[in-house]
Amino acid sequence: MKNLKFILALFLIAYFPFSGYMQQTSGGAEVIKPPKYPNGVYTKENSQSRRPIPYTSLREADVMWSKRVWRVINLKEKINHPLYYPTQPIADRKSLFEVLKDGALKSGVISCFNSTDDEFRIEFTKSEVENLLVQWDSSATTEDPNNPGQFISAPVKNEINSEKISKYWMKEDWFYDKQRSVLDVRIIGLLVVIPKVSETGEDQGADKPLFWVYFPEIRPILANQEVYMRHNDAERRTLEDIFWKRMFSSYVIKESNVYDRYISEYTSGINALFEAERVKEDIFKFEHDLWHF
Repeated sequence: MKNLKFILALFLIAYFPFSGYMQQTSGGAEVIKPPKYPNGVYTKENSQSRRPIPYTSLREADVMWSKRVWRVINLKEKINHPLYYPTQPIADRKSLFEVLKDGALKSGVISCFNSTDDEFRIEFTKSEVENLLVQWDSSATTEDPNNPGQFISAPVKNEINSEKISKYWMKEDWFYDKQRSVLDVRIIGLLVVIPKVSETGEDQGADKPLFWVYFPEIRPILANQEVYMRHNDAERRTLEDIFWKRMFSSYVIKESNVYDRYISEYTSGINALFEAERVKEDIFKFEHDLWHF
């Protein structure tokens, strides 16, 4: 029965590619509009049927060393653009934020957690996530219908979209598996971050965390989402490939420590950069010193 369902799914994908996509109407509502013609000279099946590479079985007894690290992925860096673009969903691609938002609000397969809880204990409801993804502009005004010529405050509701996402925070564990004799890393969670703005819409020069997602939960979804490859459109990779192959740039903002504090809490400026590099260098040296040449 499972094989029959799988074959039927492949048949539908092959003969009905891109059955529809979300289009923004003038009224702000999203409707599904099927394409009139196939979007390409062949049917893309690889990414739509992809599954994430399963993690290797790991026992506590095999982990002889581990280090927890928090990083920041800045979407303004060119190498991180596949996670940021397209800012508006197109037929075969979405940004990482759009994938997370659709998974949390539409399909309900992604759980979102409080931005202050990177241990995934305080889960948001669907309505709470919807409220998080809204910004109010209190500086907007409109003419008072009862007093022509006079203007009154009329806050405008703005939905947060991909264009407003500036960074992702990433929580990951580095560990040495003595059973395989390798230093490995696994991502634990992602935190969505936007610039913090005032009620009048002015950038305050700080970050505003939105919500955490548990990374192993979203891997099957990321494995079915293509990203742009600048050298070859036929060799499209997926969002899962970006993280699995570490095809992104990031910098360290925290390592596990007795005080549970961030680097910015005990140093700043150029010294903070040196401290971040020191954390990465310590991990590199640990692996290097395991072997004798």
